Amino acid sequence: MIRTPVNIIVRSGYRASAPHRRSVNTLQHAVMALRQPAWHPPPRQIDQPVLKIFNSLTKTKTEFIPIDGSHVKWYNCGPTVYDASHMGHARNYVTQDILRRIMSDYFGYDVHFVMNITDIDDKIIVRARQNYLFSQFRNSATALSADLLSQINEAWGSYVRENVSKGLPDEEKPSRGDEEVRWPQIAGLARDQSRKLECLKRDEKFDMHFTAADRTLAAIEAARHALSANQSSSDTALRLIDESRDILASALDKKLQNTVTDQSVFRSLAAYWEGLFFKDMERLRVRYPDTVTRVTEYVPEVVEFVQGIVKNGYGYEFESSVYFDTGAFDSSDRHDYAKLEPWSKGNRELLAEGEGVLSSTSGRRSASDFALWKASKPGEPSWPSPWGPGRPGWHIECSVMASAILGDRLDIHSGGIDLAFPHHDNEMAQSEAYHECGAWVNYFIHTGHLHIEGLKMSKSLKNFITIDEILQRFTARQLRLAFLTQLWNAKIDFSESMMTGEVKSLEVTFNNFFTNVRAIISQARAHEDQSDGEHHYNDAERELMKSLYDSKTAFRVALCDSFNTPEALKVIRDLVSRINIYINSSGRKATVSVVEQSATWIGDMLRMFGLGEGQASEIGWGQEDEGAGGVNREETLMPYLRVLSSFRDGVRQLAIAKNDDALKEILKLCDKLRDDDLVSLGVALDDQEDGKALVKLVSPAELIKAREEKRLKLDAQAVKKAAAAEEVRQKRLAKIEKGRVPPEEMFRPPNVPEGAYIRWDECGLPTATGSGEELSKNQQKRARKEWDAQKKLHEEFLAWKKEQESVAGS
Repeated sequence: MIRTPVNIIVRSGYRASAPHRRSVNTLQHAVMALRQPAWHPPPRQIDQPVLKIFNSLTKTKTEFIPIDGSHVKWYNCGPTVYDASHMGHARNYVTQDILRRIMSDYFGYDVHFVMNITDIDDKIIVRARQNYLFSQFRNSATALSADLLSQINEAWGSYVRENVSKGLPDEEKPSRGDEEVRWPQIAGLARDQSRKLECLKRDEKFDMHFTAADRTLAAIEAARHALSANQSSSDTALRLIDESRDILASALDKKLQNTVTDQSVFRSLAAYWEGLFFKDMERLRVRYPDTVTRVTEYVPEVVEFVQGIVKNGYGYEFESSVYFDTGAFDSSDRHDYAKLEPWSKGNRELLAEGEGVLSSTSGRRSASDFALWKASKPGEPSWPSPWGPGRPGWHIECSVMASAILGDRLDIHSGGIDLAFPHHDNEMAQSEAYHECGAWVNYFIHTGHLHIEGLKMSKSLKNFITIDEILQRFTARQLRLAFLTQLWNAKIDFSESMMTGEVKSLEVTFNNFFTNVRAIISQARAHEDQSDGEHHYNDAERELMKSLYDSKTAFRVALCDSFNTPEALKVIRDLVSRINIYINSSGRKATVSVVEQSATWIGDMLRMFGLGEGQASEIGWGQEDEGAGGVNREETLMPYLRVLSSFRDGVRQLAIAKNDDALKEILKLCDKLRDDDLVSLGVALDDQEDGKALVKLVSPAELIKAREEKRLKLDAQAVKKAAAAEEVRQKRLAKIEKGRVPPEEMFRPPNVPEGAYIRWDECGLPTATGSGEELSKNQQKRARKEWDAQKKLHEEFLAWKKEQESVAGS
């Protein structure tokens, strides 16, 4: 406390006289006057929106509350690497990347993003073995022989009976030895669309199986002809083997799988496809995970984890395999099995799919029980364990690796919706059984299915589009835009019309906007002068700034609403429209700083979504071909281009002012400079009302494309105009031709039927019908009207004829 005289007097208990008390009061008021008045916090007008996420555990949008402040522990299911990455991967991992960027770059969370690579799995084992055995078989083939042909023919017959027959009606299924005899009927059935649909209902892989068998049979028949013609070269043999690959690889695996003992066969296949997967992700601009885990690197931890589950009473051993006891787990007071999809508990098809093609169902206490540890059979990779040589089950890997990196509680677990059951439900059950906790994951988020032109994509059905193939048709930015225009957890129907329509339109809108804004900013800075004494911040500017801040609020509301990116993009698009209106209405008087602030925020948000290219410091979202070698193309070229533009402006203004025919040639040169010479340099010049061109730097390819589109449009307009003129000419000729008959002859044969009339007046107007009856007044009136019209047409005909004769004479 500050010790003032007043404090001293009060604290001492001194009783002053009246005059003295008055002086003390005066002093007290003076001290009070030096204090700050009381401050009251302002009332909150609008509450800040809070982030809510659609949580698969509740099927509702729930408020996101991290366990540890702003630190977010996030585990994402990675790929099983045995084949090329496809559009389904793009949908999942680009979408997850968008959500991750929003969480870290927009909301500011400190995200630890962990993703696994499944590098040992039934699919990998089968594919690796088949590739290895097929390669050995192919390398051993030195010539086409009857024995080679017999082997492949036998493999073909087995494939038809075991695979193609699954989709056939019973009466069409071939027996051993008559597969080739029955094949024409089977082929006819497969090519009949209505009957083929019935086959696909019996087996969704029918089309794939039929195609493989049909291709192999054609190769077998070609090889027979070659052999009968004594053509048995190694090339002929390899052609037969390569065309029969799908069928032959499967047959070799059945026969020789036990002979594959080199574990590097499996690891090398997974390593190869993992490398290509990450290259594809880099091309799609998906950020690399903070931590990548591989199953093969965590096998000791898997064994320990499985032991913990068994110890806690939720696992059991059978013939060197260990299974999770779903019944014991679900009956526990602390646990619930299948939290994500309890209605799928008894779905044997999904349960079998989750276990893999090499798994056995024998020894399980319940159909819902699943493998934690699989005893390895000959021809499969194995690791030591207390139960004997084996390998991890599919579901256990994620539980072990996520727990090893992130601990016993996750904030977010993500993956594709097709993994919800049984994979993610089994993951949670295992983890909660090991940690003896009620909830291992707080928020489960699943990306929606991807359909291509209305059909679900499936690697097993071989109807998928690889990422490499799709990037040859569309850019990474366009694909990301396509996913942003849809809700992350909704089904997407990816189509050509979607990409060339909505997505292309959106990209063009943003490109044009940023090109114009950069040009306006560059122009303003090039002509910066001293203040003209006016502030240039009027109603239009205030309204635009209000729109900017309103947009920021609406943008945040959209992203807080479970990452609603379609709505967030709409907010940005609407703001772009308002800025364009402001620029167009203000012209050269536009306040550039207001436009720049708005455009900067828009560019920052689009880059936050991962749509950025080129240099991050520039206005906009950049272009792929900008900023090469660290050189700022705009800063380097603009000073020279402005000089060139100023020259053109001056010449153009002089030509307009003189209004002389010779000066039109100068204008043509100006147009040639604009439309031809500068286009190849990536420079666009837009004429403005004040005679000064607005200089833009645009991709040369884009300008050339726009010029060609404009030319094609003008050509089309010219063709349309010519066609319209020809139509008018033909109509005129038809009209003229109609006037060839003189009006005096129009009611006489052959211009009317013989006997229609028997008497006419001096003008050729009929007075009596063929039966001798006089024409009524109405008939006479109508005939006179037609006669007058024909007289006019005939006069026009005579004038046209005279004109043609005159032209011919000259």
